[in-house]
Amino acid sequence: MKKSVEKPGLNVTAAPLSRSATVSDTPPILLVANSSWNLSHQRGGLIRAFETDGRWPLAAVVPIGDPPVGSLPTYQVPLIADGTAPRAELKSLVALIALFRQVRPQVVLGFTPKGNIYAGLAARATRRPFLPNVSGLGTGFIRGGLLLKIQAALYREAFRGSPIVFFQNRDDAALFETMGLILRGQVRLIPGSGIDCRAFAAPPPKPRTDGKLRLVFVGRLLGDKGVRELAGAMRQLKPHHPGLSLTLVGELGAANRTAISREEVDGWVGDGLLIHAGRTDDVRPFIAAADAVILPSYREGMPRALLEAAAMSRPLLASDVPGCREIVRDGDNGLLFEVRSEDALAAAIERFVTAGPDQRRAWALRSREIAEGEYDERLVIAAYRSAVIALTAKGR
Repeated sequence: MKKSVEKPGLNVTAAPLSRSATVSDTPPILLVANSSWNLSHQRGGLIRAFETDGRWPLAAVVPIGDPPVGSLPTYQVPLIADGTAPRAELKSLVALIALFRQVRPQVVLGFTPKGNIYAGLAARATRRPFLPNVSGLGTGFIRGGLLLKIQAALYREAFRGSPIVFFQNRDDAALFETMGLILRGQVRLIPGSGIDCRAFAAPPPKPRTDGKLRLVFVGRLLGDKGVRELAGAMRQLKPHHPGLSLTLVGELGAANRTAISREEVDGWVGDGLLIHAGRTDDVRPFIAAADAVILPSYREGMPRALLEAAAMSRPLLASDVPGCREIVRDGDNGLLFEVRSEDALAAAIERFVTAGPDQRRAWALRSREIAEGEYDERLVIAAYRSAVIALTAKGR
């Protein structure tokens, strides 16, 4: 049975633990992110590793209304991923400070932009060790302007004093250093969130010579993910390659100011440009059915969709931006193209279509090789174990 406890500014929902330990055994590790989905699907291996260690019970912080994170005690706070209203934002910070004082975590792990900023500020206010993971920078770093200035100032304060800040690509780390948000000695590079290469495994796509090639996009349906350019590229290509298909796997109505509307997607579907499969909790069947995975995003930390596709032996097509170009090596395991350019995107897809089955198979096999050698989640778990031990000054 779940127990729900209402407090001023703080809603706490505790799910049963998967082992006999209780929250009072020892101070927990507290994970902070914008959604329970992020923690369940992208941090599941890390959570299981800490549970296996038997060192600390874990807790997770997610927005009110989200489901619990597996078997973890799940503490919910009013954290709005795309919110900007000052009163609501202050309420999020106050709620986190109250929670940290209540739970007294041994160390706080931050993920996602809001999770990093507010957890960092709350950790400083309560003198809790803080370990952020810069898995993405947020809309401000893409759009610029006043929002960027505000985000940058908040990052600077949130990360001040944290001895370790994880980054998922070199570009983001260099940008934070250049902007004076961190010091060089704080930087630790990790291979994204890592991927379980045993759970994500598939043979390369079967060779195709009939022109019926299938592309899949996996992610939130946002303008910042390049979805409009992708639809435009398909409009260019369809008359010349009628056997080419595109499936969008992602939820409409994301809490983001660049979210794609249902009317836009319905229009593309009605024009025969693509299929919208909606949201799924298991992307593997869609990747397995595809000949390549495509991501025309404006900027990434380390895109989970490309990690999953690489592990499943699929060629990768992606914009030449931070995060994407870490795992996509042009001409080696896929193709890179100019960001925000419908024409460049169409040209890359054309190059993929005309490459031939032998070249496409070589890209597919190389993707799996890169995933196994550089992005296995065991590398990420080892980095976290080492960092947590360093922050708490307690070895086994």
